[in-house]
Amino acid sequence: MTNHKKKEMVNAFQEKFSKKMQELNLNFNKVNLYQQAFSHSSFINDFNMDRLDHNERLEFLGDSVLELTVSRYLFDKYPELPEGNLTKMRATIVCEPSLVIFANKIALHDLILLGKGEEKTGGRTRPSLVSDAFEAFVGALYLDQGLTAVWKFAENVIFPFVEGDKLDGVVDFKTQFQEYVHQQNKGDVTYRLINEEGPAHHRLFTSEVILENKPVAIGKGKTKKESEQQAAESAYKLLKNKEV
Repeated sequence: MTNHKKKEMVNAFQEKFSKKMQELNLNFNKVNLYQQAFSHSSFINDFNMDRLDHNERLEFLGDSVLELTVSRYLFDKYPELPEGNLTKMRATIVCEPSLVIFANKIALHDLILLGKGEEKTGGRTRPSLVSDAFEAFVGALYLDQGLTAVWKFAENVIFPFVEGDKLDGVVDFKTQFQEYVHQQNKGDVTYRLINEEGPAHHRLFTSEVILENKPVAIGKGKTKKESEQQAAESAYKLLKNKEV
């Protein structure tokens, strides 16, 4: 493709990128850095650009920045959880399927600069390509604006994913509570459904966790399992706090 075509694509990218950053309420200084973050290797190859002008180095950096940001968030949000649980949660957040969800939420795929062939074969919606661009964008944002800007971005795009119970089941509080009770020799744990209300399409279940025949805590959820998980979480935190 011609240099004229390249200029057209770059100009269109810069205009769309500026609007996108306004939407995200983020500042930027080095637009060329972000252009690299969204430059797929097929785009670089089509215009015979330097092979290091594509986004893979920024993707490498962004992956580490994401891990650090998410690690700090989880560390603060779940002070009672051990390292193993935190590691599982982080892996669920910083993985390709989740990154694609984050990217699609803000239509980041619209910014990706692709070669003609990659565009024709649907590269713009390919999960690996989209998640790579998301990581590269985070890497560019870190270099341009620092960790504070990355945290601000994550608060809007990533952390609501965690707070919205999208990670249900990743932290198995029933197992966590059972292991704790066993280690402390506190007796047997059972669960009992104590209430079920609401229409069939929007049920609310309430369960209580019982330790040695005594109710310890209750939990609510859209399913019986979820209500038991909530009850176990409350019981676990309650007993742990009594140790302090």
